[in-house]
Amino acid sequence: MILALFWSAVGLAAYAYLLFPLLVLARGLLWPHPFLPAGVTPRVSIVIAAHDEAATIGAKVENLLGLDYPPDRLEIVIASDGSEDATDEIVRRYERAGGCPEVRLLSLPRQGKAAALAAAVAASTGEVLVFSDANSMYATDAARALVRPLADPAVGGVAGDQRYLSGGTTDGIAAGERGYWSFDRMLKRAESRSGSVISATGAIYAIRRSLFQAVPSDVTDDFFISTGVIAQGRRLVFTPDAVAYEPVAPSGGIEFGRKVRVISRGLRGVLARRGLLNPVRHRFYALQLLSHKVLRRLTVFPLLVLLVTAPLLWGHGPLYQAATLGQAALYGAGIAGVLLSGTALGRSKPFAVPAFFCLVNAACLQATWNLVRGRRIERWQPERPQPRAGAPLAPNPSKPAGDDVR
Repeated sequence: MILALFWSAVGLAAYAYLLFPLLVLARGLLWPHPFLPAGVTPRVSIVIAAHDEAATIGAKVENLLGLDYPPDRLEIVIASDGSEDATDEIVRRYERAGGCPEVRLLSLPRQGKAAALAAAVAASTGEVLVFSDANSMYATDAARALVRPLADPAVGGVAGDQRYLSGGTTDGIAAGERGYWSFDRMLKRAESRSGSVISATGAIYAIRRSLFQAVPSDVTDDFFISTGVIAQGRRLVFTPDAVAYEPVAPSGGIEFGRKVRVISRGLRGVLARRGLLNPVRHRFYALQLLSHKVLRRLTVFPLLVLLVTAPLLWGHGPLYQAATLGQAALYGAGIAGVLLSGTALGRSKPFAVPAFFCLVNAACLQATWNLVRGRRIERWQPERPQPRAGAPLAPNPSKPAGDDVR
């Protein structure tokens, strides 16, 4: 019985972390399905829902005003969701100044991000909707890169490339986060090459206005909006040329809370989009969604089974002894990475990656418990890392990416 549990857990964990990524990479190489981008300039509405974002909203608007895109084809709509700081006042300065691109403020009572996004979309006029976060800074050519794949009528949405600023890292777990996104970027390229990416990141993505669907209040908005493109029969592709830069969370505590919230809402998002799990209609995408958004998030349970069963099988031979010692090393390094997260040693890969691995799986466990007990997360107070004194709010887009991100 214990042997069966051990090897079942090994199989599930190996599929989630190794076999599925290899399957995605192989499919991208062997069965490519290219799309046809072109230099189009449709009217674009950049939509942002903001709550108490006074620390970054001014820099965000300046960043968007500096985009290399026809000014008369671009508008910026910011829905302030019951902000109690100076967010509204800052945006109004740009609104009153007029000019192109046009900046518009919707000052709303506190309703939650889903309602704020719906209001912003309703007030916008662009045929393409670009969604972004208040603390994400775009490369100068990001808007042009985002709309280019939409020249292909089969493409309904475009996921951009979120990159983390290296200079703002103060925590070892944040270094692990950057490493994960490098791996995720590689998978997105393969998914897009042969079909559709699973979903977009909220920092930078675009969809055709006709494909927008109102977001339930308890799901991840970027997941629900971007997967709506696939639910309506279009492709969601990835373009690494559309880049947004973000700071990472300055501490593991902030990152853990964010992960729990995102994964909790993400699991509810999969429930809301459960029709996409139908392999008859959505084929390989259904397997991608199940593997990445469900099985990987539940892999914490096979990992717990391995943690318990491997020591019990110690006497069965060196394989099980190695499994026990390997897990002890992994989780020991993870714990050490958390304890040393503020040091140079804690930011090194041997400690940062295990620390991030442990944090994510702990967040998955908490998120699954939230789902089981019916806890819904509809509103929250954003915890933004503050820029360091004298640090730039955005990298110089003309510099090579390697100078600014890792």
